[in-house]
Amino acid sequence: MPHYVDGFLLAVPKDKIEAYRQLAQDAAVVWKEHGAVAYFEGLADDVQAGRLTSFPQAVQLKDDEVVIFSWIVYNSREQRDEVNAKVMADPRIANLDPKSMPFDSERMIWGGFSSLVEA
Repeated sequence: MPHYVDGFLLAVPKDKIEAYRQLAQDAAVVWKEHGAVAYFEGLADDVQAGRLTSFPQAVQLKDDEVVIFSWIVYNSREQRDEVNAKVMADPRIANLDPKSMPFDSERMIWGGFSSLVEA
């Protein structure tokens, strides 16, 4: 059965990686409790700036930051919409102060993707 994926790309200051890890671990619990199939957070360790485009350029990466690539897997777009509605209403997420986030949310890129190939 094809899946649906939400993908995220963001920059996290190197001195806030542990704070981000804790936030991500807590968020993973919430998403999974509400029905997400899988939740992943990846810390860049082999990502180079490109000539025209790249992960670092996409998030306007600064010298003291690292790229984070994340994705959440769902059974369908419909299930994703239901899960996200529940997550956004969950006080563990709804009560988070955007100003206290360990990253600049204005440079975060996200979007939903339907499955094209699964192997």
